[in-house]
Amino acid sequence: MTAHAKHFRLVQSLGDDHIGLEARAQIDDHMETRIWLRLLACSTQIEHQIRQLLRVRFATSLPRFDYLAQLDRHPEGLRMNVLSRYLMVTGGNVTGLTDQLVKEGLVRRIVNPEDRRSWRVALTDKGRAEFAEMAAEHERWLVEMFKGLPAESRDALYEHLGHLRVHLADRRAEVEAGAVARAPKRRSGKTPA
Repeated sequence: MTAHAKHFRLVQSLGDDHIGLEARAQIDDHMETRIWLRLLACSTQIEHQIRQLLRVRFATSLPRFDYLAQLDRHPEGLRMNVLSRYLMVTGGNVTGLTDQLVKEGLVRRIVNPEDRRSWRVALTDKGRAEFAEMAAEHERWLVEMFKGLPAESRDALYEHLGHLRVHLADRRAEVEAGAVARAPKRRSGKTPA
């Protein structure tokens, strides 16, 4: 089957409403571009469904779920700056979310014994119980989403994505060095915003 026929069949199967990011791919694009767009489209599609289910079922957001998940993995609590790095958001975002969750009784602030000027945050018993309920539903949703995919396909996909992650990590320095070498010289010495 030609690449054009496969692409057409995919668009037909998904429909214009669901093709999403993958619609950016063209038949004559490099395979690497098409893979990247397909990965983004799959990730975005799953994330969109999870966001919607969290909102409908628990009246919560994915950032709140992720915040609680990080604290669930660290029962001793986390320093705010570490939590910020784990969530890949600014400290201001973490502070605002922490304030809300403390007010709701899901999280508590603890003075950091190593540095009394900083705080750690940890789940309260109420927060742990509410997160456990959300996490169980979240797992069921993911199982349901992948249910029709044969086990061998799931295993192969997981294995291939693992190889891709290692490959990308191994090649990161080389790719970045190549990009820097080809970058235009800047007169002001400033990097673009």
